[in-house]
Amino acid sequence: MKNLALSAIALATTAGFVFGTMQAASALSWDWNYSGSGIAANGSFITNDTPNDLGFYLISEITGTRNGETITGLQPAGTPIPGNEPFNVDNLISLNTVQLTGDGFGYSTSGGNYSSPFFASFLPTPGYLEVFSAPPIIPGFENLGLEDSELPISFSASIITIPEPNSIFSLLIIGTLGVPLVLKRNNPSKLTQKKLEKVS
Repeated sequence: MKNLALSAIALATTAGFVFGTMQAASALSWDWNYSGSGIAANGSFITNDTPNDLGFYLISEITGTRNGETITGLQPAGTPIPGNEPFNVDNLISLNTVQLTGDGFGYSTSGGNYSSPFFASFLPTPGYLEVFSAPPIIPGFENLGLEDSELPISFSASIITIPEPNSIFSLLIIGTLGVPLVLKRNNPSKLTQKKLEKVS
């Protein structure tokens, strides 16, 4: 019986560590959207769950649409969207009042276009802008054609999934509460013991 109880404790502890580790969240889901003159974009991000010292999270995945075109990929951090060289994106997002950096994030769409929203602190009234480049794409920001644009936008993003706290403690508590039941089930009551004594 003691062995059974010890097994129950060991099982609860092991389950706590195994499942607790598996369930620890390492990513956040966000909703985002922005709009401007002739621009409507929205979707979702996946970021890491720990912000940097300035409160920014790194975007690792993006989905959504821009003006009806499906977003097909996130521009890698440290590179510019085609047609906006040499301005690299950093793919950072925050819950701060200013949610994007001056480098912003970038993405491609199913129409072969590229977009990069960012925060323009250099404007007389700082605000968000979107650089948009469409084929034919000529490298270099100074080569923006009539099909390209850099326009003011309103930008917003919010976290929709908060990581669940590590569940080790909850599993340990459940396991610990289950041990007395195991012990009780395997230890005959005093009344049962007396009955057994009379029979023997």
